[in-house]
Amino acid sequence: MSEEQVAEHEAGAEPAPAAFKPASRTAKSNERKSSVPRARRMKLSLTKIDPWSVTKVSFLLSIAGALIQVIAVALIWLLLNSIGLFDNITQIVSTTGLDSGGLDIASFFGIGKVLSAVTIFSIFEIVLVTVLATIGAFLYNVVSSLVGGVHLTLGDD
Repeated sequence: MSEEQVAEHEAGAEPAPAAFKPASRTAKSNERKSSVPRARRMKLSLTKIDPWSVTKVSFLLSIAGALIQVIAVALIWLLLNSIGLFDNITQIVSTTGLDSGGLDIASFFGIGKVLSAVTIFSIFEIVLVTVLATIGAFLYNVVSSLVGGVHLTLGDD
């Protein structure tokens, strides 16, 4: 081994291939810069997507989205209730004379009813997103077999 390889080995680094090392230690700094490898680029094609993996990932992501949605609606409801929006709307409706049956907006839009409705909507949303993503994966596979898929150029920076 040369001195450079021994020093790199002791430092824990992997030795670079000989083609990437300068020819001698006395080489000028601009010669060393020219021997440094450029970033590699690879051209790849995405020709097939596994529908089962798309189903699993979309199901888990839609569950996460549904949880975020339920928590956000609960927080918004608590905020609107704390500023007294529902009581103010009930008061405005009663002062205008439209309150013929004792309408109470706060009881109509109670936290239980709102969260139940959002949870039911979220369950339908989970099923819909999962089914649509899986159908999208099947359609992508059909189309990519006709046109060759999506072509990507990946760089190693």
